[in-house]
Amino acid sequence: MKRGQVWVETVIYTLIAFVMIGAVLAFIKPKIEEIRDKALIEQTIEVIESINFGIIELGGEGNKRIIELGIKKGILKIDGENNLIIFEIESRHVYSQPGEDIYIGNIIANTKKRGTFNTVTLTGNYSEYNLTYNQEDKLKTITRASTPYRLSISHHGENDDTGKPIIDFDII
Repeated sequence: MKRGQVWVETVIYTLIAFVMIGAVLAFIKPKIEEIRDKALIEQTIEVIESINFGIIELGGEGNKRIIELGIKKGILKIDGENNLIIFEIESRHVYSQPGEDIYIGNIIANTKKRGTFNTVTLTGNYSEYNLTYNQEDKLKTITRASTPYRLSISHHGENDDTGKPIIDFDII
C-alpha cells in the first residue's frame, strides 16, 4: 500500500516539476529570441556599414572588394533600380518606435508592428551611385544560409547618362 503511494507522489512531483519548467520556458524563450534578434539587427547594421565602407574604399574604376556576408535570419535586398540596400527581418524586438524612422549613419531603421512580431527594415540609400547586380539594374534578394556568402563589390566606371559611379555586386 505504501509503495503505491510513493510512486503516485513521485509521478505527481515530476508532473509539477515539468509544469514549472514549461511555465518558465514560456516566459523566457520569447525574451531570449528578442535579445537574439536585437544582436542580429546590430550585426546587420555593421554589415551594411562594412558594405558602405567597401564602396567608399573602392576608389577608381576596375577596383574590387570581397566582403563575407553571413545571413542567419532575414533577407538582404540589393535594389539596383532604386540604388538601395535593404535588410528585412521579422523580429520580436522593437528596434525603433513603430512607424518612425531612425537614422544610424546613412542607414534608416524602421519598425512595423505585425501582431506579436515586428518587421524591422534597415535601408541604406546609395543615390550617389548606380548600384547593379551582375551588371544589371535589378533587384537581387539574398536569403539566409548556413555558410557566409562572399559578396564582390566592383567599380565599373561611370554611367554615361548620369555620371554616377557604377558599383556592381555579385555573389561568388
